[in-house]
Amino acid sequence: MANERQRLLAVTIVAGGVCGLAAVAFHLSIAWLENLLINRANHAPGYWWIILTILTPGVGGLIAGLGLTYWAPAAAGSGIPQVKVAFALRSGLVSLRETIGKFVLCAFQIGAGASLGLEGPTVQICAGVSSLMARGARLSPQNCRRMASVGMAAGIAAAFNAPIAAITFTLEELIGDLDQTMLSGVIVAAALAAVVEHSVLGSNPVFYMPRHYDLGASSSLIWYALLGILAAVVSIMFTDGLLNLRAFFKRWKSVPKWVHPAIGGLATGAMAALALYLFHLNGIAGDPYKTLELALTGTMPVVFMAVFCVLKLAGTVSSYASGGSGGIFAPALFIGSMLGGVVGFIDVSVFHHPKDAIGAFAVVGMGAVFAGIVRAPMTSILIVFEMTGGYGLVLPLMIANMSAFALARHWRPIPVYDALLMQDGIELTHGSPPLDPPQDARIEAEEPTMDATA
Repeated sequence: MANERQRLLAVTIVAGGVCGLAAVAFHLSIAWLENLLINRANHAPGYWWIILTILTPGVGGLIAGLGLTYWAPAAAGSGIPQVKVAFALRSGLVSLRETIGKFVLCAFQIGAGASLGLEGPTVQICAGVSSLMARGARLSPQNCRRMASVGMAAGIAAAFNAPIAAITFTLEELIGDLDQTMLSGVIVAAALAAVVEHSVLGSNPVFYMPRHYDLGASSSLIWYALLGILAAVVSIMFTDGLLNLRAFFKRWKSVPKWVHPAIGGLATGAMAALALYLFHLNGIAGDPYKTLELALTGTMPVVFMAVFCVLKLAGTVSSYASGGSGGIFAPALFIGSMLGGVVGFIDVSVFHHPKDAIGAFAVVGMGAVFAGIVRAPMTSILIVFEMTGGYGLVLPLMIANMSAFALARHWRPIPVYDALLMQDGIELTHGSPPLDPPQDARIEAEEPTMDATA
């Protein structure tokens, strides 16, 4: 009979592939539902598109709210805080109901037009898959926790087509130290999940870039530094807005909790309808990456980018704070690209640099706002490299990302995921040893009873 170490290795290898398949299925489900729901609403004849674009995210929020309230409450939120709690307090346990609930409810809500990302939920789904496999292999609590890190790395690698960033994010956000066994499993899982994702969806970077940008004129570094400062300001506005509105919804007892996501969905739908009416572009509700690519290629007018930056921030805060199921990774990248494009336009106007600089600033802005919101500085640099396939903006990325990270941490020391958990009465001290049951115990596959709606 295989010993514990051999079972852990076997489960890690299999989990990497299975998590990749689960992630692909989740992403394809969202794409199918977007075409069925929000995209069809956007293209309805006459003025029906306005009504349906507003109502569809509201209906999606209503159905998600019912499911989160009465079926799978642990499936609310982005997924990252829930995995952190499972890793620190439950020896990696992510229940089957939580996993299925996250898949179904999140896919439906995003497909209906919520301004939320699929990347954080992919992490929770993959952590649930790896947790289920760990329990099936009867691994010890310590190794079950290690499998939670395997699921997180596999989820990020498959979601962003970025296996290297998946490793650094798991280290920065979850593990916090260099456990050799855990790190080995994270690397294997990230690589295998990326291979599966490549095999099914193709090996191209997430964003199509007609050319790779570089620094160009060194005088632009002044504006990249300014971009880092502005990214920190926008990150704090996003985080504070999300936490304050979420606190309001938690206090709002006169309206049933299951209605809250519908209210956030209606607000998001109204912003999406406004963007469609003004600019004939979407990105507030539905897939944001097609509109985001216009900023990355420098082909979007500056007024469009400025308005989209504001609308996306408000739409995401509304969708998330009202209690929906979805992540903030993709919105953070979208907001950052629009902000970067605006600063790039100023750079071109003042210094008369080539117009390509607008796209370069949009690329750097993605990483800077991501660093300010998520507080994963190494990941914020690597994820931009892997998503765009270009490495010519190393210095601007380092300057903008580290400026945004340092200032955002100075102004708000508690990161957004920890602050969300604290709103739910859960405080995790970064770097503290996880709590374990006795080493000879086995983790039962039961539904968590704690409130994990961050």
